[in-house]
Amino acid sequence: MLEENDTREGDNASIGPAILSNDEALLARLGYKQEFRRNFRPIEVFGVGFSIIGLVPSLASTFVYALPNGGAAALWTACAVLLVIIGLAMAELGSAAPTSGGLYYWTFMFSSPKWRCFLAWIVGYSNSVGNIASVASVDWGCAVQIMAAASIGSDLSFTATTGQTYGLFMALLICHGTICSFDPKIIARLQTPYIVANVLLCFALIIGLPAATPKEFMNTASYAFGDFENFYGWPNGYAFILSFLYPLWSIGNTHSTLNSEEATNANVAIPFAIILAATSSSILGWGINVAIAFCMGTDVGAILDSPVGQPMATLLLNSFGKKGALALWSLIIVLQFAIGTSMLTACSRQIFAFSRDGGLPFSRWLYFVHPRSHTPVHCVWAVVFISLLLGLLGFAGNVAIGAIFSLVVTGQYIAYSIPISARYLGGKKIKPGPFSLGKLSLPVAVVAVVWMIFMVVVFLFPTAPSTTAQDMNYTVVVLGGTLFLATVYFYFPVYGGVHWFTGPVSTIDKHDLRPGSESEYTEKKENMSDEESKRVA
Repeated sequence: MLEENDTREGDNASIGPAILSNDEALLARLGYKQEFRRNFRPIEVFGVGFSIIGLVPSLASTFVYALPNGGAAALWTACAVLLVIIGLAMAELGSAAPTSGGLYYWTFMFSSPKWRCFLAWIVGYSNSVGNIASVASVDWGCAVQIMAAASIGSDLSFTATTGQTYGLFMALLICHGTICSFDPKIIARLQTPYIVANVLLCFALIIGLPAATPKEFMNTASYAFGDFENFYGWPNGYAFILSFLYPLWSIGNTHSTLNSEEATNANVAIPFAIILAATSSSILGWGINVAIAFCMGTDVGAILDSPVGQPMATLLLNSFGKKGALALWSLIIVLQFAIGTSMLTACSRQIFAFSRDGGLPFSRWLYFVHPRSHTPVHCVWAVVFISLLLGLLGFAGNVAIGAIFSLVVTGQYIAYSIPISARYLGGKKIKPGPFSLGKLSLPVAVVAVVWMIFMVVVFLFPTAPSTTAQDMNYTVVVLGGTLFLATVYFYFPVYGGVHWFTGPVSTIDKHDLRPGSESEYTEKKENMSDEESKRVA
């Protein structure tokens, strides 16, 4: 490939030139030249997914959405099996075509010629909204956690205002933007310590909570497994389903695919990372929720109304006391901050991939890799800016800011379900990668898509049956507005995407290819339509 990429091989010589050559050949077959350094080993790709999940910090961020919709009963991750099924479906696609543009690339390749450009467009925007909301929700959660620590440290005399929380949220985003503008090799090397720290924190809660909790807060098995609290007025069954935001936001992502073009042995590393992250998080999450259910006490209302402002922090304060709670909570904050770094890294790669194909406004500006840091710095700061705008929902109230959490699930699930469906409805065969489900592919895909569509519908409903402007669900406004504007932009007369957007645009020619990859590139061109072939310069 180009001289710049020859340098990359030297930088990564310790990883192994044969694997790098195979990775670049596979990327060439998909139509793209190597533009990032492949710094992420398989365990580090898993580390990105696992640290983005960041089990305990993520559960702490969304604990407030589980308690009012079921109490202890809602803590059981009843949908964990379904999350693993979604992971299996996504892992199979990630193994076959490991590219940072994964979702919309797969949509375009598998859909019928009539609809593939529009569907790829919608998937690109839905995925972008979901990923940016992930960045915003992680940093908002981190800001709230820091304020909760300040409240505990002041013996509950300090209560943060919305303005103070937003100011801290802004500072966290700027800090993450700065970190993610530097060489990603540093972030890659930090993934293994993140894995260890997250696992240790999980066991600290699973073992430490029952050991430290005073008797007055210990619950019986009948309460832990059978109690149901409903604060919002929905029927109990529907309230329980609403509580699924707790595990879905926490462990329901497959963001490892977004680092496909920075991973070594990508078609193996990506499915490995997705499946291991989903299964390990589901198992550890179950253990944490068991510990919480037995150690939270019976007064759910007091936990929700505590001046600490963070139910999980209140629970730790009740169990460990001030010093113990602050020690554990500080580690949770550090790991939540790490989630923000990993999430912004992953999100910026997806924005880069979509802008590379011209799908976003200002794509020419966004499609830029800094020559020194080898990072898409324009994409990083675009995500930071839009996340700051989403954070303004905090001034509309707690229910409104909750929309950025449900927006993550709805945006991502729309983006996930379309390529999985297109694989079977588009009439095209997929060349499987090293990871394949074989005959189980179709039933796994059907279950995954039905579940995701169901949850998208659920999370578009308001939190309570009687809705006012203060407690309406702003997910409908943000996601619906984005997809509406994206559709208008696509079909707009003369200037709309329908006139110029042709899906994934190849960035290679034969002169860019390494020896051994030309045959795969030729095979791809032979399978293209005439219109697609013209785009390969």
